[in-house]
Amino acid sequence: MSEFHTRSNIPVKEFYSEKDLPKNELGNPGEFPFTRGVQKNMYRGRLWTMRQYAGFGSAVESNKRYKYLLAKGTMGLSVAFDLPTQLGYDPDHVRSKGEVGKVGVSISTLDDMRVLFDGIDQSKISTSMTINATAVILLAFYAAVAKERGVDFKDLRGTVQNDVLKEYIARGNFIYPPTGALRIITDMFAWCSENTPKWNPISISGYHIREAGSDAVQELAFTFGNAMTYVQSAIDKGLNVDEFAGQLSFFFNVHSDFFEEIAKFRAARRIWAKIMKEKFKSNDPRSQMLRFHSQTAGSTLTAQQPENNIVRVAIQALSSVLGGTQSLHTNSMDEALALPTESSASLALRTQQIIAFETQVTQTVDPLGGSYFIENLTSDIEARVWKYFDEIEKRGGMIHSIENGYIQSEILNSAYQDQKAMDKGDLKVVGVNCFSENSGSVKPELMKIDPKLEKQAIQKISEYKKKRDSNKTQEALKKLVLGARGSDNLQALILECAYADATLGEISDALRTVFGQYQQHSGF
Repeated sequence: MSEFHTRSNIPVKEFYSEKDLPKNELGNPGEFPFTRGVQKNMYRGRLWTMRQYAGFGSAVESNKRYKYLLAKGTMGLSVAFDLPTQLGYDPDHVRSKGEVGKVGVSISTLDDMRVLFDGIDQSKISTSMTINATAVILLAFYAAVAKERGVDFKDLRGTVQNDVLKEYIARGNFIYPPTGALRIITDMFAWCSENTPKWNPISISGYHIREAGSDAVQELAFTFGNAMTYVQSAIDKGLNVDEFAGQLSFFFNVHSDFFEEIAKFRAARRIWAKIMKEKFKSNDPRSQMLRFHSQTAGSTLTAQQPENNIVRVAIQALSSVLGGTQSLHTNSMDEALALPTESSASLALRTQQIIAFETQVTQTVDPLGGSYFIENLTSDIEARVWKYFDEIEKRGGMIHSIENGYIQSEILNSAYQDQKAMDKGDLKVVGVNCFSENSGSVKPELMKIDPKLEKQAIQKISEYKKKRDSNKTQEALKKLVLGARGSDNLQALILECAYADATLGEISDALRTVFGQYQQHSGF
């Protein structure tokens, strides 16, 4: 390792010249291999979608925040769900105790979804839902509410994260074993390709892999490893790659190593284009385009001197824009301490707007393209990602590498090296291990969740069950169980359960009876 290196330990030379340029794979924007961007004119034609991730407490409170953000100029909504919703439990379940509405909004019924999007036109807004194990249920609720309001499914725009493999790797919010999870995901692919052509049925996430401690190279390698597994699963089920691949999207992290992050995004587009064209033989250029949402790195936010986070987020956001993102969420300065307040969320959005409208960086496509350093770094990252692919293949593929703990151990080792470097002071964090005096540091006002919310949510779901036609609900759930044991499309059956007023917990339990519940093996 050289004295100077990126956060991923890629050596950095004192300077770069023409002789350092790799073989020309630069190409033109909007053309294979899309190194310079997926659209010919990129932000000259349309800016990235400015999202703010929000959701807390009840659907009523979250709806107010969404309307506030829309009034401030956000272009798309991004929904955060609480842990019980993510894990398939209703508020009245014993495992939900103490967690209802704490880290996101609690959504368990069609009524909850109606309230969440009250007064918001689903045909005109793009909605991203950060939900995985229960994504199929939340999409069903969202679609059912849209249908009630006369919105055609074909007009729905947005994304469900729906990336369960990364839950086994990095977050732990899974329900079913991989086989059952992949069945659900591929059924959603098939349903969406026929019914919601503008909706992305998955956002394959490197964000949480990075938050767990991976470096930039591992973030790409493990994310694309998961992506290839999903694509192969869909093909094995009989889907043509070009029928669904154009609806795949990705979600990446943006850290503070400015040039490495820009190069990472450029390398990512090139890698994905080659995977789709060479491995999966796609013929449609739309299948080869890597479209991604990005979010500034939560793990870089500090509780110490929290106002420093404003600067961190601005730098990270700028690197994402220079890297060619299609959608961006900027974290709020107070998120290391609590859920963001309205004022801090507004400031985070203003950060994007300043980049978009004041810096003029959107005037030309890929403004750093051709830089000796950027091109060299882009190719170096790509080469290291392909080496990981080879290693994963030798170990029996992605699922086997997850089940035996190889992927997790690689991330753990990376996180350990980072922490050691911070402890020694080699990796500097301003306000934490250097310049840590607290003079002038502002103590921000913090967001708090009303403790009465959980009791109210339990009462609401009790009333919901009393007013519905229980026979109709049970019949729909029985059909779901039979369909899961057979080969019926589960997304369609879950939509019928939504129409029959089944709750999120009841639908999840029905699928648990067929697929079981995954027990994690660490591999260490």
